[in-house]
Amino acid sequence: MNNFFIIANKQKDINLEITEQIRHHISRLGAVCNIYDQYDRDVSSIDIPEGTQCILVIGGDGTILAAARMLVGSNIPLLGINLGTLGFLADVNLADLSKTLDLLLQDQYQVENRIMLTAEVYKQGEKAATYIALNDFNINRFGASRVIGLKVDINGSVIDRYRADGVIVCTPTGSTGYNLSAGGPIINPTCKNFVITPICPHSLTARSIVLAKEDVVTVEVEQIRSNIKEEAIISFDGREGLSLFPGDQVKIYKSQEVTPFIKATEVSFVQILKEKLL
Repeated sequence: MNNFFIIANKQKDINLEITEQIRHHISRLGAVCNIYDQYDRDVSSIDIPEGTQCILVIGGDGTILAAARMLVGSNIPLLGINLGTLGFLADVNLADLSKTLDLLLQDQYQVENRIMLTAEVYKQGEKAATYIALNDFNINRFGASRVIGLKVDINGSVIDRYRADGVIVCTPTGSTGYNLSAGGPIINPTCKNFVITPICPHSLTARSIVLAKEDVVTVEVEQIRSNIKEEAIISFDGREGLSLFPGDQVKIYKSQEVTPFIKATEVSFVQILKEKLL
């Protein structure tokens, strides 16, 4: 690799101090390094310089999720440099930064293609919005603290009717996020399946369901109280989408898009779990 592009979160990298250190390290070894310093999590896309071979994302997991959305379709591998807290997506800490950059410049790395999910929102039978996510989609109650009714079917067959705070549909990459906090399973991020996890269900039997990559999930908001206006909201990778009302449906399935991640160290996923969670 000899052509790099840095996406820098200035709220994490104050005065772009780390960014400039990286650019200096790369440039003095004869490679190209451009910088994008106008990061905003709500920006949908950015112009990437022609010839870019690697994108370095400086921040935390939230920065990487936003960058993944900006980069959909580019197929340029990215590497996260952790300036956040847990940093499941950010593979490199500052202590290992120089060594990792040297490995990239020497073409000593691998690329992991992480699956993404697509969600289509239908209102009165018409498609109202389409979203894509690297981590997860959440359909949550909105407003006052009360449960909502959600009918969930898989490939056209109803699997359950939850009375709950909501439901999570996540990728393996997102399994260590909200899904984990809600009691869902941890899945190696290189896997191709995905997971449904109810959020605080009013049931003793409701459990997470691990799905095959070919499966299609449809979640429908149901009216469970005659005297209350039921309302939910869909979010994707931490960003809010449309409000949902009884009869609205969300169809979720494995996207054709992937997010390629660079793996430049020998640290296994199990080792990362041990470091981050134990």
